Amino acid sequence: MTIQLAYQHLAAKLCDIYEPREAANIADMIIEHVTGQRKIDRITFKGFSINPEQQKLLAKFTDELIAHKPIQYVIGEAWFMGMKLRVNENVLIPRPETEELVDWIIKDIQLEEPKSLSLLDIGTGSGCIPISVKKNVPEISASAVDISEEALQLASINAIEQHVLVDFIHLDVLNEKEWVQLSKYDIIVSNPPYIKKSESILMNKNVLGYEPHIALFVPDEDAVLFYKSIAKFGLHHLKENGTVYVEINEASGDLVVQLFRENGYQEIELKKDMQGKDRMVKSRKPSTIQCI
Repeated sequence: MTIQLAYQHLAAKLCDIYEPREAANIADMIIEHVTGQRKIDRITFKGFSINPEQQKLLAKFTDELIAHKPIQYVIGEAWFMGMKLRVNENVLIPRPETEELVDWIIKDIQLEEPKSLSLLDIGTGSGCIPISVKKNVPEISASAVDISEEALQLASINAIEQHVLVDFIHLDVLNEKEWVQLSKYDIIVSNPPYIKKSESILMNKNVLGYEPHIALFVPDEDAVLFYKSIAKFGLHHLKENGTVYVEINEASGDLVVQLFRENGYQEIELKKDMQGKDRMVKSRKPSTIQCI
């Protein structure tokens, strides 16, 4: 089978579940991953043959894609902030919205006077947030926690492959007794679970069927469950004038802002993403705050 014919067959099958342009893009990514040949190479050398092992791998990937498995899990990698990171079904696939959150943090750090800063990422998943901050601000001390040991194992591999040092810690942020394991930080960041379970009916099969629900959903009756813990945690584990950055459900912006305000945080900012949706909140712990 030629590489061009393999591409055409795959794209045609994917059109049953994806829009034509998305199907073509996914087919390009799969063919490149399997053969090592870029799109331009495939077009230039249409008669290039793929070997039996490549055909076997292509058939496996095709079956997984038709079953709505996300392309990132099929090939085991995703791009984030210019980095190719490993991903699997123990971690969420990094999203562009989270890149915007990271970009906000990095730009804020660069506006400060040069000094040694410490950062903690809560619910790190693939490690995309602390790894990308550390790569852009090498002098920062980066730590990250997650309830999933499997996620932490993958995040550790990503940090090694990106040549950065991040201290990964197994911890459940909802369990206050475990907070004693942690120090104090200048920056706390989190992209926690924030989708209400009732909203799952609106989600695509590739998300519901494969991405870890523990990293996605919160009870309908407590949509800001994790933000409550993060706000309280910050009162004890942020340094004076330390900052919290969180990614949020677009429908919960006012709730999250009010929550941080009620906990004594100041300079609270609700920021929209590139799609114009409320997506991020930044707040600062003043030096006079009283821990509760």
